[in-house]
Order: sequence, then C-alpha cells, then structure tokens
Amino acid sequence: MGCINKAAISGNLTRDPELRQTQSGTSVLSMAVAVNERVKRGDQWEDRPSFVDVTVWGARAEALSKFLRKGLRVAVSGRLRQDRWQDKQTGENRSRLGIVADEVDVMTPRDGAQGRQAVSQPQVARTPYAAPPAAPADPYDDEDIPF
Repeated sequence: MGCINKAAISGNLTRDPELRQTQSGTSVLSMAVAVNERVKRGDQWEDRPSFVDVTVWGARAEALSKFLRKGLRVAVSGRLRQDRWQDKQTGENRSRLGIVADEVDVMTPRDGAQGRQAVSQPQVARTPYAAPPAAPADPYDDEDIPF
C-alpha cells in the first residue's frame, strides 16, 4: 500500500513569484504563501502566520507568472516535497518542506476589493499543465494480500 502525499492550503502571496528556467529549459515558478492560524492569547485572538514555499513547473508556471502578484489570495493543492542541501558557508545540513503545486486557484475578488464582504464569487484562474508521469504499476497483486 502506498503513502498519501497531498497538501492543500490557501493564503496570500508574500512576494511576487519568481520565474526561472532550468538548464534543460523547463520553467519553474517559486512563490511563498502566508497561511494564518487563529490562536488565543489571554482574552485576544490573533493570527499566527506560517510561510509555505510553493513550486510550480512547466507551462503552468509560465501562465501563472503573468498575473500572480504579492498580496493575491490563492488556493494551492499538490504534494509535499522536502528539499535537502548543505549550507555552503557553514557546511551544516539544511532542509525545507514545501509544496509542488498541481493546482493554483486565484481567489482575489474581481474588483480587487479587500475582505470577504466585497464579492461572493471569487475570480478563479486555472491554467493547463502537463500531468506528471504515471506512477509505476503496483508490483503486488490483490491475491498477495493476506486478508
């Protein structure tokens, strides 16, 4: 049985996304999304932000780079991926958990108004993309399961 690797978040872009090209020419878009969690401190509720790195690949990255900007509210779904590297200055091992996006929906209202009351129908922008390669076939047959 395989593992489930799905992630879904919504929040605001913390900076303008950055579009780059790999050495092989594949487009990759990097962005960060601030996701708030409501916590109570004493008698007051406050937002505690978490910042999530999001990566979009291929034609979808190119399409999204044309209109995503800092501050836009987005919904992202995809899979978690942990990047690992060694810091060049200190030699310490580092890692970062982020989302490789399969879908990015823009949720900012059409008129650009802030807040929930402005527009009940958000603008949703979906871009076409090439699906990732299919996972290899499961090497186990249903007959191998002992129950």
